[in-house]
Amino acid sequence: MPSEGRCWETLQALRSSDKGRLCYHRDWLLRGEDVLEECMSIPKLSSYAGWVVDHVLPHTQENLSPSETSASSRSTSGLDQPSCVPKSPSLTFSPASPGTPTTPNGTKDKHESQHAEHLVLQSSRGIKVEGCIRMYELVHRMKGTEGLRQWQEEQERKVRALSEMASEQLKRFDEQKELKHHKEFQDLREMMEKSSREALGQQEKLKAEHRHRAKILNLKLREAEQQRLKQLEQERLRREEGQVRLRSLYALQEELLHLNQQLDPSNQPKDLLKVDLSAFQTRGNQLCGLISGIIRATSENGFPTAEDQAVAERALQEMWDLLASAKACEDKRRQDEQEAQVKRQESQMQQGPEVPKECPAPSQGPGGKQNDLQVKVQDSTMQWYQQLQEASSQCVLAFEGLTSSKDSQVKKIKMDLQKAATIPVSQISTIAGSKLKEIFDKIHSLLSGKPVQSGGRSVSITLNPQGLDFVQYKLAEKFVKQGEEEVASHHEAAFPIAVVASGIWELHPRVGDLILAHLHKNCPYSVPFYPAFKEGMALEDYQRMLGYQVKDSKVEQQDNFLKRMSGMIRLYAAIIQLRWPYGTRQEAHPHGLNHGWRWLAQILNMEPLSDVTATLLFDFLEVCGNALMKQYQTQFWKMMLLIKEDYFPRIEAITSSGQMGSFIRLKQFLEKCLQRKEIPVPKGFLTSSFWRS
Repeated sequence: MPSEGRCWETLQALRSSDKGRLCYHRDWLLRGEDVLEECMSIPKLSSYAGWVVDHVLPHTQENLSPSETSASSRSTSGLDQPSCVPKSPSLTFSPASPGTPTTPNGTKDKHESQHAEHLVLQSSRGIKVEGCIRMYELVHRMKGTEGLRQWQEEQERKVRALSEMASEQLKRFDEQKELKHHKEFQDLREMMEKSSREALGQQEKLKAEHRHRAKILNLKLREAEQQRLKQLEQERLRREEGQVRLRSLYALQEELLHLNQQLDPSNQPKDLLKVDLSAFQTRGNQLCGLISGIIRATSENGFPTAEDQAVAERALQEMWDLLASAKACEDKRRQDEQEAQVKRQESQMQQGPEVPKECPAPSQGPGGKQNDLQVKVQDSTMQWYQQLQEASSQCVLAFEGLTSSKDSQVKKIKMDLQKAATIPVSQISTIAGSKLKEIFDKIHSLLSGKPVQSGGRSVSITLNPQGLDFVQYKLAEKFVKQGEEEVASHHEAAFPIAVVASGIWELHPRVGDLILAHLHKNCPYSVPFYPAFKEGMALEDYQRMLGYQVKDSKVEQQDNFLKRMSGMIRLYAAIIQLRWPYGTRQEAHPHGLNHGWRWLAQILNMEPLSDVTATLLFDFLEVCGNALMKQYQTQFWKMMLLIKEDYFPRIEAITSSGQMGSFIRLKQFLEKCLQRKEIPVPKGFLTSSFWRS
């Protein structure tokens, strides 16, 4: 409609007018201020017009042109006649603050002029409005300051009130806490008093129970003390009985050894040497070994039992029976000789004198069976054994001046030579063949008179005339000592020690003889040789002859004794089959496998010893059996069958139930070898690869 179009045009015109472009704040009415009231009143100069003229107009006139200034003057002169002011375009000026810097041409900075506010001055009415606005701002600022001050005071009052309230609440809390503590303390005191009363009651009850138990314990202690005294008395009686039995056993052993001595052919008169007493002496040695075994077991386990004493008494009675049988055989032989002599005399009287011929009778045992085993070692072997011991004694006498000298320099030389001889032997191991060769060369150089390094010093046997004898003796002694200790603990160590000893033996034969002498002295079974007890000999000396170590009248245990004997036999079995690989080998082994075959044959021709023979046979065959098998072949297997069929029953007959371990080990080893027809290579044997290491 046309009217609607005009309305929109009117509204657009109003919006484009000066008043339409004014900004109105909606909260003016809410504040209760009638801002438009001035617009409805008659325009007049405000009381702030002078302030505006003094502060605003001077800055505005500086920035206006002369035409604009004249126009302003005309406008100013007509301020008192508001009705005659023409409606001209509004003069725009920018109020300058006192602190704003200006340019020499009277213009503001470009940046500040872009953001300056434009003030419209139309009449005194506008100036009044401007003044009112500024006044309002001032009043409003003062009201705000006053309101802020009042708010701060109010907040301070509230803070003080809250602080006082918190202080009061804290006091109430402390009072409640203190009251609670008092209450808890009171409850705790009551509980403690109650617990104390209960504890006192419990304590009284425990005291009563303790008194009751103390009475019972006293009764039990008295009974235990009586029982202990009774046991002590029984132990004392048992010890006394054991001491009596032990003394009786020693007496029986002494009497048995004395009776066995009477069976020794060397103690018989010359006219009675024709009587064969070997069977009786064999059984006598077995009985002596039985008594010795009982005494050794007794020394390990305590005191002998009545059964042990009964066995010893039966052995003694059997020995008396043997002696009586021997005497009966002797009497019978004499009677037969007398009868034969009478018959010869009669025949001579009848036929004339003839030359009598005697035929030796076969050796008979107590049961009438022929005894084919020896009691003593062969004469040639015994002679060889004595020669070696004599050579060892002469060697000791040869360097007696070196060992008995009091001179410090000579003592130092002796110690250096001993270290140079024994330390390399202690360093022998299976680490590498090159290391073993270094040790061998060092020992060979020392024996050859060359200087060697020992302990950071140069040592030579030429430092003393007796140095060679001393070094040879100590070296041989150390080799045997290594077998007794190192090989006994580590069986594989026998081969590196044996190969060095064999090489030194080949180059220095006297060292080999001294090794055998020491070996036979420490282990007589390596001869083989079973020392006999002689009349007047102390029991400890006899045990030392058998190879036992006796310290402070105490004999070493059987297990330790067998361990040492085993180590030395293993070393001997390794020496006879090994040769130094770097030697010339133009001559035979100085003590080769033929001596091992001799040892095996001789020990099988002798009566076995309980626990000893089985142990040594097993060690010897385990180390040297493979080499003997390759060397003697069929003869070796015949000997193995002989051991199984003939010698095993003899060993089993003299072995007690507690000493069957070594016998069973030997039996199982031999049966396995016979079944496989092969003796295995011993563990630790030195192969060709070892010498390349």
